[in-house]
Amino acid sequence: MSIGEWTERELLDRMEAGGGREAVLFYTAMCGTCKVAERMLEIVQATGVPVGIHKLNINYAPVLRERWRVTSVPCLVLLEDGEPVVMEYAMGSVDHLYRILLQ
Repeated sequence: MSIGEWTERELLDRMEAGGGREAVLFYTAMCGTCKVAERMLEIVQATGVPVGIHKLNINYAPVLRERWRVTSVPCLVLLEDGEPVVMEYAMGSVDHLYRILLQ
């Protein structure tokens, strides 16, 4: 199971619609730590967590990068009703990410 990728426009539209909980992994293509974080989130996703998990290349997300002041990648942002409620930079373990998504 892989994590779907959004464009910044798709995420902005989704945020305007509001409702629900979503998680977005900001990454860059050449980041090894980002690839590990993505794999851990795929494992979390396979458990059936009730949170949609997507990824977004930070190089193509200047509006959200500035608005949310994303300082490095990987960065997992948990959204609730279109607003960021958690920004996690330390992707410690699958268990850690699972707990973040179930907060």
